Amino acid sequence: MKARRRGGDDPSLFVPPAASLPLAARMRPRTLDEYVGQRHVLAQGKPLREAIETGTVSSMIFWGPPGTGKTTLGFLVARYTQRAFVPFSAVTEGVPRVREIIAEAEDRLSMGRGTVLFVDEIHRFNRAQQDAFLPAVERGVVTLIGATTENPSFELNGALLSRTRVVVLEALGEDDLVALLRSALVDTERGLGALAITTDCDALPWLARQADGDARRALNVLEAAAMHAGRGGEITVDAMRDALQLRTARYDKTGEEHFNLISAYHKAMRGSDPQGALYWLARMIIGGEDPMYIARRTIRFAAEDVGLADPQALTVALAARDTYQMLGSPEGDLALAEAAVYLATAPKSNRVYEAWKAALDLARQHPAEPVPLHIRNAPTRLMKELGYGKGYQYAHAVPEGYAPQEYLPERLRGAMLYQPGPYGFERDIAKRLQWWADLREKIERGGDAASNEPEGA
Repeated sequence: MKARRRGGDDPSLFVPPAASLPLAARMRPRTLDEYVGQRHVLAQGKPLREAIETGTVSSMIFWGPPGTGKTTLGFLVARYTQRAFVPFSAVTEGVPRVREIIAEAEDRLSMGRGTVLFVDEIHRFNRAQQDAFLPAVERGVVTLIGATTENPSFELNGALLSRTRVVVLEALGEDDLVALLRSALVDTERGLGALAITTDCDALPWLARQADGDARRALNVLEAAAMHAGRGGEITVDAMRDALQLRTARYDKTGEEHFNLISAYHKAMRGSDPQGALYWLARMIIGGEDPMYIARRTIRFAAEDVGLADPQALTVALAARDTYQMLGSPEGDLALAEAAVYLATAPKSNRVYEAWKAALDLARQHPAEPVPLHIRNAPTRLMKELGYGKGYQYAHAVPEGYAPQEYLPERLRGAMLYQPGPYGFERDIAKRLQWWADLREKIERGGDAASNEPEGA
């Protein structure tokens, strides 16, 4: 009989390791009081903290960006509830290993001890593979704690989500990261205290900003800078920058962050904030987003959110796309930035967008209304005899360039699809439409059609 692997009872996983291990591993919190950040769920009196301290934790999904302490919190759950902690990677292990772990957990439960099955990157399991956890979770054989950087709503199946509680972990704030870095510098047991290293006043805050809320990244950079400085040395911002080398902004071109950033870009432009628009544009460019995707979304914005309040907006957006196609990065990036600023500062109107939706709805509701005879084409004698084109008034033949006649089917006469807004170029459109309406009313009353064109129209 094949012996089962038993990795869940090894307490050395989070015991203070040897100094040869990375600083981030050595500085892992051993208690909830040492845990940095996540006060929104772990402050005294919060339900999750009370559940952990009283040992009444159920299965959960920890959702948050890298370096926010998902693995550590999973271990602390096991420690406080006196359950075995069994780590599992959805990247390197598969369903057969899940079955082994569950069998081991059943044996352990028969001896009176529970198991915390910690599944790192649980979103890497497809929805069918995720079903492997369900029976053990339902029977209470394991307490499942899944860790993911992806939105569980998109990546986990409904059956698993319905049996777990989603806990959102946030990127660590700069103050929390500075406190963690200072603790690592002075801790002689697990940190860098024995090196007696000093830092200039800007070094730690600078690193905290660059770390994007990722404690692991911050500690790794601090350790690299400390090794370069040596015993008794000083760490400066330049030393931190050298240790950091090339920093990659947190971005996922196919995941939730992709949609979050493009949404922020759109909303900043819609809110007439060029500063926000430029920042989110830069975040996407630095993160490796396809600039042509950004260009397409910028063109859509020009048509949807600026519209006829500034007809030049669409031209600017199209020119930005063409310029990028011609120049590429980084020169072409400037054209995208110019378009972002132009659109953010342009007057806004979605009246054409709303009018088009209304037109589609009206066309679906009335898909077969006949074209009025007077605006039909009459290329043959028979068509002319049937009345095609009869009574049509040629607008260019009248002094005002406007001949009042109906262009909608008879049943739809009077429908108002487009109504201009009060800003930008649409103010002139509104004046022109009103002028035509006045002309039409005068003609219908039998008066003189002559009228002055409205100022600015």
